[in-house]
Amino acid sequence: MSLRQIEPKQRGFLIVNSHPEGAAQTVRRMWESTPAHTPARTDGRRPVALVLGHSAGYGLATLLTGLRRHGIRGIGVGFEAPDTGRRTATAGWYRTAAAARLAAAEGHDIRFVNTDAFSIDAKTHVADLLEQHYGPVDYLIYSLAAPRRTDPATGDVHHSVIKPLHHAYEAPALDFSADDPKVAWARIEPGTEDETRATVAVMGGDDWAMWVHALAARGLLAQDFTTVALTYVGSEVTAPVYRQGTIGAAKEHLEQTARDLNTSSLLKEKDGRAFTVVAGAAVTQASSAIPSIALYTAFLRTVLGEDGLRTTTEQASDLWDQLEGNTPLVLDDAGRIRLDGWELDDHVQDRVRALWADPERGLEEAQAGAAWFMSQVRELYGWGVEGTDYDHPVETDTPWPSGR
Repeated sequence: MSLRQIEPKQRGFLIVNSHPEGAAQTVRRMWESTPAHTPARTDGRRPVALVLGHSAGYGLATLLTGLRRHGIRGIGVGFEAPDTGRRTATAGWYRTAAAARLAAAEGHDIRFVNTDAFSIDAKTHVADLLEQHYGPVDYLIYSLAAPRRTDPATGDVHHSVIKPLHHAYEAPALDFSADDPKVAWARIEPGTEDETRATVAVMGGDDWAMWVHALAARGLLAQDFTTVALTYVGSEVTAPVYRQGTIGAAKEHLEQTARDLNTSSLLKEKDGRAFTVVAGAAVTQASSAIPSIALYTAFLRTVLGEDGLRTTTEQASDLWDQLEGNTPLVLDDAGRIRLDGWELDDHVQDRVRALWADPERGLEEAQAGAAWFMSQVRELYGWGVEGTDYDHPVETDTPWPSGR
């Protein structure tokens, strides 16, 4: 037992501890916002899914909606840190424990593995579990976001960077260092060729392809196997540091990987398919680290209002309905599944650009949006979550639910 009275340790967007009950409450809220419905497949099976990066962001939303709406069974893979006595467990650790409890209460068959998904050992261990408990995989959801990756073939450690290409990037950003948010100006020098290659090595499609090949080598691709990797396009106002920057180079590699997989014999033999999925804007641990994204998202929230910005669970529900054939696939000319039409609507983007053109004045209009963004960042770590009692000690040493 490790009952402790804890308070958030925060500096700007950086929060280094988590609240277990607050993190669990966010999962319960996502779970309850997704109507329970498990349609019967014609073959009587519940689909087997492997969700890589299940403990945060779109990976978590895809896991929860897949369980709640489509009765998936299978394995979630995350890479989270436990309570050390000096520091709480990561929020993803607590979210995983909460997801396991909710799934068990409704009789879902899901296991969780805590490991570095980039490693060969992870692929071997997960394949062993699949062979023992589930058999071939119907869906591989790839939603990994990490600052570094060790190449399993060479042992080289690659570090990703968030930088523009060719020219320096200077743009407005949100500054939360004072009591009230204000506009600061960010300047980032362009990434080098080495930094771009390293970012592609971390965030591109190499590891995604390795997972598909590892499953195929063990005979674990089901007939009509489908794999998707989550990506983002976003607005033209953030394009220089995102879609046209080092991250954009990695996303282009991810999309090329989907095309390569679709023409490979591995997928053709199974009538399989691979897609990248362009999700809409969301406040995630990954997105909050990207300069200018906070201000852009605050403006977007201001334009769309409380009900207009689609949640990750709403978008994940749309994705599952498309994958399961309940609704038609929404594909663009590049063959990507699009979930972001609400964000990139011309009228919406025109209004965002108007705020962006004069960011100080825009922030005056978007104060509520900026406050909302910061509240969402805090909720990622379990802080400021409605219905959570922060005045009493809580158990911080929560066990990992199953797997390794």
